[in-house]
Amino acid sequence: MSMHKRVLITGASGGIGNAIARALAASGFRLGLHYHSNAAKAEQLVQELGAAGAAAHCLEFDASNREATRRALAADLEKHGAYWGVVCNAGITADNTFAAMPGEDWDRVLATNLDSFYNVLQPLVMPLVRMRSGGRIVTIASVAGQMGNRGQTNYSAAKAGVIGASKALAVELASRGITVNCVAPGLIETDMLHGAPVAEILKQIPLGRLGQPQEVAALVAFLFSDAAAYITRQVIAVNGGML
Repeated sequence: MSMHKRVLITGASGGIGNAIARALAASGFRLGLHYHSNAAKAEQLVQELGAAGAAAHCLEFDASNREATRRALAADLEKHGAYWGVVCNAGITADNTFAAMPGEDWDRVLATNLDSFYNVLQPLVMPLVRMRSGGRIVTIASVAGQMGNRGQTNYSAAKAGVIGASKALAVELASRGITVNCVAPGLIETDMLHGAPVAEILKQIPLGRLGQPQEVAALVAFLFSDAAAYITRQVIAVNGGML
């Protein structure tokens, strides 16, 4: 039964994070919903999930800031106990051609998308191991980390790094019954796509449409289910056939 198991979702105030939260709440998990700047959306999600009978609370921290993340997670663990599962979903983009990319945009994207893997998971792994009840870790990568995208050398590098780190962590945690997998979305209809050349993008997608956040969330919910206990160290794409 999942109703007593806690799951942390980073970036829960965004489109994909919101959908993942709803899917895991429907599966009976108790949720910690992380946000960095959008408190209103995170609090609204907690209220909506609560009204539907789900248990959820908010955590605020900057996942790119190691010490701030460690402090916030330590306080949360002390108050609520260890997490059985984690969804590493927090991420940003700052697109530009490589030749014109400012150093701060490279650093910011790498810190938020890749350094957060360490910042969030490292403080949570040993409490999870000590639970001796298996566990699930899902990292949200991207088609950009698999095939590279023009104007996204920073984002592609970060997401490729997430894939490599997830595969290595999967090997380390397998003997504990803890699975680690990557979900790699393609072009998903969220606020992140605002300003993107959607008509051009659609030409690259064999299914000819954008994906929906719920389609990513459904895969994450499956990976958290008992039926997925033998799946680990995998990168599973949700991209309409782009790759």
